[in-house]
Amino acid sequence: MARHLLRAKDLADARYFESLSVADLAAAAGLSKAYFSRLFTRTFGESPHQYLLTRRLERATALLRATDWTVAEICYAVGAESVGSFTTSFGRMFGRTPLAYRAMFPPAEQHIRIPRCVALAYGRPQNRTFREDGTNDGP
Repeated sequence: MARHLLRAKDLADARYFESLSVADLAAAAGLSKAYFSRLFTRTFGESPHQYLLTRRLERATALLRATDWTVAEICYAVGAESVGSFTTSFGRMFGRTPLAYRAMFPPAEQHIRIPRCVALAYGRPQNRTFREDGTNDGP
């Protein structure tokens, strides 16, 4: 298998959550977009776009099972650009909407082994803004 194709595949695996395009993957492989797409499809059995979409949807299923994030939050966390197209693609791949998929599993809060209030307290951002830290830089 060609090393340049593996570079592009590794890029898709590692940075699926970014707004990667087929052109970005082709650039990583050092090939033209059209030639890269043909070669990638012949080698891996699916188009680069489909491969990237599959990685994103696989990650979305894990987030749907393990978090209580909204579908929109999950959509953007995995690199999708539109909730509508994300939901449509999810339905094509898994045969149900993201919410219907989530309903098949126990609620995410059942995975927490500590009290919810403690989990929420430790999940809060540590970097405060708007001078909430008590310093007074002004006159």
